[in-house]
Amino acid sequence: MVERYARDVMKEKWSIQAKYDAWLKVEKAVVKGWNKLGFVPDSDCENIIEKAAFNVDRIDEIEQKTKHDVIAFLTSVSESLGEESRWVHYGMTSSDCIDTAVALQMKESLELIIDGVKNLMSALQKRAEEHKMTLMVGRSHGIHGEPITFGLVLAIWHDEIRRNLENLQQALKVISVGQISGAMGNMAHSPMGLEEIVCKELDLEPAPVSNQVIQRDRYANLMNALALLASSCEKIAVAIRHYQRTEVYEAEEFFSEGQKGSSAMPHKRNPVLSENVTGLCRMIRSYAAPSMENVALWHERDISHSSVERFTLPDGFITTDFMLNRLTGIIEKLLVYPQNMMKNLNLTGGLVFSQRVLLELPAKGVSREDAYKIVQRNAMKVWKDLQVGKKAINEVGESLFLENLLNDADLREKLSEDEIRACFDYSYYTKNVDNIFKRVFEKGGTN
Repeated sequence: MVERYARDVMKEKWSIQAKYDAWLKVEKAVVKGWNKLGFVPDSDCENIIEKAAFNVDRIDEIEQKTKHDVIAFLTSVSESLGEESRWVHYGMTSSDCIDTAVALQMKESLELIIDGVKNLMSALQKRAEEHKMTLMVGRSHGIHGEPITFGLVLAIWHDEIRRNLENLQQALKVISVGQISGAMGNMAHSPMGLEEIVCKELDLEPAPVSNQVIQRDRYANLMNALALLASSCEKIAVAIRHYQRTEVYEAEEFFSEGQKGSSAMPHKRNPVLSENVTGLCRMIRSYAAPSMENVALWHERDISHSSVERFTLPDGFITTDFMLNRLTGIIEKLLVYPQNMMKNLNLTGGLVFSQRVLLELPAKGVSREDAYKIVQRNAMKVWKDLQVGKKAINEVGESLFLENLLNDADLREKLSEDEIRACFDYSYYTKNVDNIFKRVFEKGGTN
């Protein structure tokens, strides 16, 4: 229900009705501007603001003949007015109306996206605090490395999404500009003061300079920010998919009552939502390249960008909005299995403590090269034992690696039994988690 509501709100912002509503808002703002400058009479301005309207079906009908959407729109608007219609679109070119109106649509839409990002950050922070000290194994190349906590994983995701929030906030400033500069941007037919009045009315900044259009590097900046956000969100989704793999099974998507995973295999619980997020993120990224290609237009303007933006802007915003809501729901309901995390942490028979042992030896006067050889040869024995099915933890609860180290004469010359056993302490790996969390959440929180 939440996803559907969020999707519908964003879809409405890119409907045909919303497009023409934004156009009319700009046209009315320009009439108000001319009135403030003493050019349009008060009565005419009042009539236009009160009565100006359009009919979508009528616009479509007119456009069939004119083959020009703005002219069709203006004709429909003029039909709702009397003689005062002569002031509508006065001194403007089509892009003054369209690009300024699109800025309004992008601004409102991006504000929704920013709210969605903040919601995702809140969900990540809540789950990170919940699992701040939940031990799990860290992996590099997919291979077990050292103990970490699931809270640290979530904190990393939160910090990355925070950077995306900053990118989006910067993009919001970049796209929140309007223009009333005329056919070639020379302001020959309207004073600069008009543009300033109009943009203030619309809560936009005037573009410092334009030709016939708002420059498309601004749009490209926006779409690249959305694409980068999508990449970070896909990173989270892919990780969840890995955690849900049967061989790992450290976390999984919530599986609701009555949900089915497969038409053929009744046992299946699939990460379908995370897979969906992955696919949506691929689509969002696909809008970045054509948006960058739109930057280069012929001379003062062509309309090669127009057909592209009919896809990239509505689809980019709607897809991103839906994806964010879906991912936030996944995080909020994510099922986490600490016992399985601990089971996996012990799978390699204590090998995750190898660096801890390695670092003790140089402090006892052993060269790093010799220390590495001592630790590695004992680690390789563990891998061989695991390959033939030997248990990672023996009958008395000790790991294969610890067992090997305690039986290594060269190592025992440098480290006592107590010193070796002390290297197998999980708290060693969590001693700075609180401080890391302070850096992430106190300095870079959700606000």
